[in-house]
Amino acid sequence: MPRVATLSRATAETQIRVTLNLDGEGKGQFTTGIPFLEHMLDQIARHGLIDLTVEAQGDLEIDSHHTVEDIGIVFGQAFAQAVGDKRGIRRYGHAYIPLDEALSRAVIDLSGRPGLEFRVTFPREQIGNFDTELFYEFFQGFVNHAAVTLQLDCLHGRNAHHIAETLFKAFGRALRMALEADPRMSGIPSTKGSL
Repeated sequence: MPRVATLSRATAETQIRVTLNLDGEGKGQFTTGIPFLEHMLDQIARHGLIDLTVEAQGDLEIDSHHTVEDIGIVFGQAFAQAVGDKRGIRRYGHAYIPLDEALSRAVIDLSGRPGLEFRVTFPREQIGNFDTELFYEFFQGFVNHAAVTLQLDCLHGRNAHHIAETLFKAFGRALRMALEADPRMSGIPSTKGSL
């Protein structure tokens, strides 16, 4: 079955639409009004080999918080729908990604249980006009609605842009590994029989 989904969310603060194909070619299309977030979403698509389209309109005149968080929520919802019952996949994924002086690690379990450990310190509060604290909100929205366990660590780094980029690349690579078919696993990869 194709692992694809399209989901929308409309609130008084945002209107979000996400389309994804978990078995894609790494193509991304983004119209969010938040250029740095679009750059990061492109890392997920390219390194996760996920075709990802995100269309968002939000109350950016206030700030980016609602839009970033809601994109994470809808991405998580679409991911949960597309991945299905997880039959025959690896379930777990991990990646270490360097970029110059920065090194980050992502470890993911498509567990059916939401959990986020985010051990990342940014050397400045903004990258351009993007608040670095919003990265946590994006990933929290994703894990809560995708029902996955995700651990993200920046092991070292001095440049905030490099740190952010290594996090998103590592996340994409870890997703890719977890989503891959396991030729030795025909059923659900859990002793419980469901995830």
